[in-house]
Amino acid sequence: MFDALISLAVAAFLLLGSPGPAPLALAATGATFGVRAGLPFLMGILAGLAMAIVGASLGLNAFFMAFPEAAMVVQLIGAAYIVFIAYKIATAPVLVNQGAVENAVPTLGQGFVLNLLNPKAYAAFFALFTQFLLPAENQMMSYVLTGLSCFVVAVVVDVVWLCLGGVIKPLFAKPKQARFLRVVFAVLMLSSVAWAFIKAKL
Repeated sequence: MFDALISLAVAAFLLLGSPGPAPLALAATGATFGVRAGLPFLMGILAGLAMAIVGASLGLNAFFMAFPEAAMVVQLIGAAYIVFIAYKIATAPVLVNQGAVENAVPTLGQGFVLNLLNPKAYAAFFALFTQFLLPAENQMMSYVLTGLSCFVVAVVVDVVWLCLGGVIKPLFAKPKQARFLRVVFAVLMLSSVAWAFIKAKL
């Protein structure tokens, strides 16, 4: 059991912790607005991820494979949300008007939708469930234990990404430098989306 848990944790860390739209959005939010202000966005991303875990366990990935058009529609909607969040980060005001800053912070709802409409999240958990399912007394318990373990890993890696953004927040003190760094984060987010589409076509 211990060896299976370690293998699952490593695989989940690699799949969920690698740079992608959600981790980069968290880092950008932490760097732009601070860790505390980014906590609702983090909670939304984790809530969306929890739904993806449930969806994968119920076989939504098989549905997407059977109906690729549906997967493409969901992916396009998710990409549009990522573009929207990237725009909010890139155009966020300089941290002088607190009211304007608070209005620009990505919300819990936006974080939730970001991961809820991410077919790659379903695919990642489907792979984890099929390749690294933890042994248990029955299949339902195996899915529950595996899903909870993956969620714990996701919480750790997402908190780390948000905190990494918070660490570099002092670099955003100067307006010109802040604008440049925010645009860089936004471009990285958009690039990760583009790369996902390219890989899907290969």
